[in-house]
Amino acid sequence: MNNEIFIGDCVKILPKFKANSIDVCITDPPYNYEFIGKNWDNKEINRRISKVKNSKTLVKNIPYGSGLAGGVRNKRWYDKFYNNLIDYQNWVNIWGNEIFRVLKPGSYFGVFNSTRSIAHIQVALEKSGFYTRDIIVYRRSSGIPKGINIEKKLKSLKDPNYSNWKGWHSCLLNEWEAIVLVQKPLENNYHETLKKYGVGLLKATNKEGKFISNIFENIKRNSKADYNVHCTVKPLDLMKKLVKIMVQLNKKSIVLDPFAGSGTTLVAAKQLGCSYIGIELEKEYKKIINLRLKTEI
Repeated sequence: MNNEIFIGDCVKILPKFKANSIDVCITDPPYNYEFIGKNWDNKEINRRISKVKNSKTLVKNIPYGSGLAGGVRNKRWYDKFYNNLIDYQNWVNIWGNEIFRVLKPGSYFGVFNSTRSIAHIQVALEKSGFYTRDIIVYRRSSGIPKGINIEKKLKSLKDPNYSNWKGWHSCLLNEWEAIVLVQKPLENNYHETLKKYGVGLLKATNKEGKFISNIFENIKRNSKADYNVHCTVKPLDLMKKLVKIMVQLNKKSIVLDPFAGSGTTLVAAKQLGCSYIGIELEKEYKKIINLRLKTEI
């Protein structure tokens, strides 16, 4: 089963894996909880096809849970979408249960998520049996302000006092993503778990013997190849850094990504000499993953 890519829903595929067989899991699941629970049926797909110009954009727009979590957060919005917040948390708990089962005792699990949904990920995974060890901050090289500029809005509404609100927005500049770091409980203690399973600790110091910070920054983004149409590709160096601190670098170490996307986690594992297993819902991405695994060596 090592060095394989499975196409389908990870909730259905993970139960086929043996218990206590995976060394580490690193993944970047859908963040946009408002759209969890919506059916991606033919009607919805056809609606999206009508709005895009080519297949590259289509691949970006079809995946489950990929809608923007936007909107004005008033009481009407909250009343309408609160249940989807809980649906998202419950959905995480479902696949979290399976990842807990397949990971070895003491294994680490790193999950990317937004600053707005991190709490739901954390609660869901703790319910699955993990305990939280840390929140790693991935500081991006640039951020995008996604909130409303009230000065511009009031100006468009011809409000005579619009200039009084210069500089007021609905959010701050978001320059970081959260990586929730959880761990499956040890078997008795650290040294017994390490001897039996080869996991349980973090490679916490660099070559100079200095402790590695839980703030990851100054990580250069890779320029994507034209064929890589995935819309949320993480830097390869970022994924390699995570693999390096979470698992021993050898072929016996299996790195799992149940939301493989275009395969950056798998490429990182391969480049570092580890084995890998990927699960991805979209068939289009498997071609991209295989091409990357062949060319990015």
